[in-house]
Amino acid sequence: MVRFVRALAVLLLTLLPGLTAPAVAEPAPLPWTGSWETAPSGTAAALPGAAVRNVVHLSIGGTAVRVRLSNRLGTRPLRLGAVTVALRRAAGPDAVPGTLRTAAFHGAPEVTVPPGADTVTDPVRLPVPAGADLLVTVYTPDDSGPATYHRTALQTSYLARPGAGRAADESGTAYTATTSRWYYVTGVDVRGSAAGSVVAFGDSLTDGNGSTPDTNRRWPDRLARRLLGHRTGVLNAGIAGNRLLRDGTGPSALARLDADALDRAGVRALVVFEGINDIKGTPAAHDTDAFADAYRTLVARAHARGIRVVGVTLTPYGGYPAWTAAGEDVRQRVNAFIRTGGAFDAVADADAAVRDPADPRRIRAAYDPGDHLHFNDAGMAAVADTVHRALTRRPHVTVPVSPTAPRPATPPRSAGR
Repeated sequence: MVRFVRALAVLLLTLLPGLTAPAVAEPAPLPWTGSWETAPSGTAAALPGAAVRNVVHLSIGGTAVRVRLSNRLGTRPLRLGAVTVALRRAAGPDAVPGTLRTAAFHGAPEVTVPPGADTVTDPVRLPVPAGADLLVTVYTPDDSGPATYHRTALQTSYLARPGAGRAADESGTAYTATTSRWYYVTGVDVRGSAAGSVVAFGDSLTDGNGSTPDTNRRWPDRLARRLLGHRTGVLNAGIAGNRLLRDGTGPSALARLDADALDRAGVRALVVFEGINDIKGTPAAHDTDAFADAYRTLVARAHARGIRVVGVTLTPYGGYPAWTAAGEDVRQRVNAFIRTGGAFDAVADADAAVRDPADPRRIRAAYDPGDHLHFNDAGMAAVADTVHRALTRRPHVTVPVSPTAPRPATPPRSAGR
């Protein structure tokens, strides 16, 4: 058993370089690493005068945080009148007393973000443990037009509609309304001894549809718990309805790869689980060569950053209203490429893990929340286990990563920076 554990650790080091810090004469500054992410998926009506208390669940901890905020899909300048962070006290909108901090933007208490741009706060000194819930409160005093948001949060957040001054409230008493969306906030980085992060890049199967809300049981959350001993963060860049080859809900995977994955802090591995919406969508994609070219492009762009890539096979959807025999044939051919095409550094065979042995066109009943496409909590755990095994196996292709390879530890500073 001891030999097995040692071997497992060695193999994980192969796919996730940097888990062991090299010996140096003097300690290097602690790096920034992504601890939580959501990808912008669309826009909603602005909430002028309101404070939104977003609840986000960190994967790894650190001694300080910085918050990424987005007006990427907006059409007018976004004025952020106040942004605060705090550890969450139990369930609800209350902050742990003494933990609320006001974030600044290049030393200023507020910032205006141009349309199409992202910004990041200055570092905020706040020790946060792994697996903590963080309250990121955003006060928007004006009607800034369409608000960039993530629709399928599967997490209850809170609104104080008369929000002036409420961002600094430790008490959640003023937060009388709830929302199932994340507004403006798209990431939290932590400063500490983390070894790097893994980005889970995909559609609703990664976003968490089918799992129990307010429980953090999406497969990336499960993976984060499995990788905690390796000091590795997990970032969820899933968007329900997203497509690989063309825009759907949110920009296509190829269009959003940099902003939602490669540019995130400390990324060491990318897990690609995307393509089923192209097969079952309108218009449906039938050209498997187009899938292969897209996957190769994703991998090449990641490799150029020194990031290794795990490909995940597309899972069954028999019984779902959009299922067709032609689509099933495409899925099988795409999966054959993912398994044997040699494009990926490792393969997580989620199809094999979740399909019904009696009818491989369907997922197992024990993993099916009832729509025959997504996964319930048990199915999410099965996918997480499969991805975890792929991350701990030796990759098919060795990708050299030198100490000077680009590391996206510092995000672009576009607004007020």
